This record gives sequence, C-alpha cells and structure tokens, in this order.
Amino acid sequence: MVSDIQRQLVVFDFDWSMADQDTDRWVFEVLAPDIRRKMKSLKDEIQWTDLVAQSLEELHQRGKTKEDIEYALRIMPFHPAMVRAISNLKNAFSPTTTFFCLSNANSVFISTILESKGLLNVFEEIITNPASFEPSGEVDPTGPQHLCKVGCSPNMCKGEELEAFLARHQPAYDRIIYIGDGANDFCPILRMRRIVVLCRRFRGLERRIAQEGEKEGLKCQVRFWAGAWEVEEIFGELSN
Repeated sequence: MVSDIQRQLVVFDFDWSMADQDTDRWVFEVLAPDIRRKMKSLKDEIQWTDLVAQSLEELHQRGKTKEDIEYALRIMPFHPAMVRAISNLKNAFSPTTTFFCLSNANSVFISTILESKGLLNVFEEIITNPASFEPSGEVDPTGPQHLCKVGCSPNMCKGEELEAFLARHQPAYDRIIYIGDGANDFCPILRMRRIVVLCRRFRGLERRIAQEGEKEGLKCQVRFWAGAWEVEEIFGELSN
C-alpha cells in the first residue's frame, strides 16, 4: 500500500532508461557519423569507455567544440512524459522520494542533459563515469575498475554502487524502484530484495531476467514498459 510507504528511493539508469537514446553513440551520430561507424567496428576490440575517450579525442582534433557537444546533447531524444513523471513524483506530498542516477555514461553528458530538462537538482546523487571539459573544450572521461563477476561493465559495478549509496543514506528506504534497460542493470536488482524493477522492453535486462532470473534467485517485482508514458503511469501509482 502507498500509505505504508514513507520514504522511497527511485534509482534511474540513464541511456535508454531515463533518456530515449545512448549518449555515447548519439554525440557521434550527430557530429561525426564516420567516427560512430568506426566505434561500431571496434567495440568488440576496445573496452567501451576507452573507445569513447579515444573517439572524443578524435572529435576534438576535428575542431568540434564544447558548444557543439552540448548542442548535440540538448537535442537528444528525452520524452516529455519522463520529465513530467520525475517532476510530479518528486513534488508529490507523500511519500518522500529520493532520486539517484546510476549510469555507465559520463558526468558531462548526463548533467548537460538533465540541466536542459530542469531535472539536475532533482537527483540526490549521480554516480557515473567522471568526466570534464578541458580548457581546450575536449571532454576527458575516466573510470575506475572493479571485481564484480555478475556481468557489469568493466569500469563500473552498479550493484556495488547501489549498496554503497544505501549505506550512505540511512535509515533504510521503505521501497526501492529501479528503472533500467541494460544487461549491467541485472547485478543491482539481483542484490536487492525490497525492490520494484521497471524494466524496459526488448533490451538486455529483459533478456537476463528471462534467462538468469530464476537460476540466480532474483527476488523482486518486475514491471515492463516500452515508452516513457508508461513510466509516468506507474509513477502516478507511487504517490498519494
């Protein structure tokens, strides 16, 4: 019952979960499609964040500026229903909702887009690959390594990051809602018990839930969605 929930946490992946595109790929599709093609051919040979860093350096060498990148990010597909869903749930009288973004994109890309949608200050924390604009205008992304074996991306274990967030923010939340789409979203939902998963259809997380969920002991409520308007509907059920 919603009335029994006083504090809830909403955890959002970013690419293809909050936004309707992949930030790493989108920037190159807009500004340098030939680099995007090269990334597609090299993605199985070079670790993804290293490939993005290499490609951003090439983009900079071609004369693309900070302003060019910010423009590309601001026009990236981001559904108005998602903006409404997040804003309305945050502003609801009850329960108190904390928003946490947990993404394998990077801090420059995410913060630029969220700021353009008026959502940046909604999020208590944004855990992602650190990045910054150099004085030259080049984006410099970096990322640490981890030891998780559940299938997370090499540079980030989302399960470890979610557990660390929960340890920092006590007391425990009455309910956790996790919105994700990718294969690397399986680890954090596998570690949680008191959780509702909003899984985007037809992507890696849905496949892993179907193929591995029962075997790995996944214990959560899963609701599937395809469009942001459906997330808006579900969020409407999460508040009084």
